[in-house]
Amino acid sequence: MSIFKWIGGALGFMVAPPLGIFLGYFIGSLIDGIFDSDDGGTYYQESDGSKAGGYSSSRYDSGRRNSFLFSMLVLASYIIRADGKVMHSEMEYVRQFLRVNFGESAVQQGNDIILRLLEEQKKTTRYVYQQRIREVCQQIAASLNYSERLQLLNFLVDLAKADGSVPPSELNALYEIAQYLGMSRSDVDMMLNLNRGGSSEGTLEEAYKVLGVPPTATDDEVKKAYRKLALEHHPDRVSALGDDVRKAAEKKFQEINAAKEKIYKARGL
Repeated sequence: MSIFKWIGGALGFMVAPPLGIFLGYFIGSLIDGIFDSDDGGTYYQESDGSKAGGYSSSRYDSGRRNSFLFSMLVLASYIIRADGKVMHSEMEYVRQFLRVNFGESAVQQGNDIILRLLEEQKKTTRYVYQQRIREVCQQIAASLNYSERLQLLNFLVDLAKADGSVPPSELNALYEIAQYLGMSRSDVDMMLNLNRGGSSEGTLEEAYKVLGVPPTATDDEVKKAYRKLALEHHPDRVSALGDDVRKAAEKKFQEINAAKEKIYKARGL
């Protein structure tokens, strides 16, 4: 699947600023991709195989997915440049995501888009670009549900961890984005500990950090924290974003359950 196709599809779903402005950077280069797509970006497929104008529920889900994916690239460029340098490992993380979910043909196209976004940051002050990111996040918060935003944040956290460490500048950028998206710093902290706390190698202390409760929490507090996480991170809540996003959510859900089981076992629950 061409990355141009899903960005082209986003034009019909997300035309308002500020994300519409970011999309505008690429309109010229996207024209051929849009008109070469199977549905031309303006039709949906009926059950009998014919095409009809309008906007079906499947087209609406496609628009949500397009919004999610383009938002991911915009916010990824902000995280990548947060420490003032572009790390090869972080760029490769994005390329691998595109390779797995869109195929090899999308890798170079997505890479070019990230580079153009990074170049755009260099043309303005950090404060001005920060305000654009804030406005982008507010628009995302208005169009994606909480669980979908959590999945977006999880991608950004994994991106920041791609080079083996998360410097203070990147951590602050993650906290900024979480706040702008209507989430909390604790959501970021939970995701930073998720891979360790939800693995067999992780410590009990790390497992508690995944659930966001201290080791001194009561059994009821632990159970309540787990139920809240299980509800927010359930894969079914991001199914509209596509199978690849749902699979990523399933992996995260399994790690949350593993952290819970580690705590429950230690407490004899």
